[in-house]
Amino acid sequence: MVDSILYQENTFVVLETDQPEQIFTTQELLEKLKKVLLTCQDNLPRDLKKLTLIDEQAEFLKNNFCELDVGPDNYLQWYAIRLEK
Repeated sequence: MVDSILYQENTFVVLETDQPEQIFTTQELLEKLKKVLLTCQDNLPRDLKKLTLIDEQAEFLKNNFCELDVGPDNYLQWYAIRLEK
């Protein structure tokens, strides 16, 4: 039987232009995504444009994507990680 802890996503590694890799909790990632979403509403994927609240957009982004286009020569990526076995 598969352990349910394998499906918990509460820690993420975040990769960003000109920044060292960072480890974020779910809440920290959501706060980061909200900040970024406030600055790039014009370039959102269609799925995100359907959602009107930044909180909803950030949650949807966290659950369904692993990167966001933040402009030319820039990137923002996040991946769920497990810190303990």
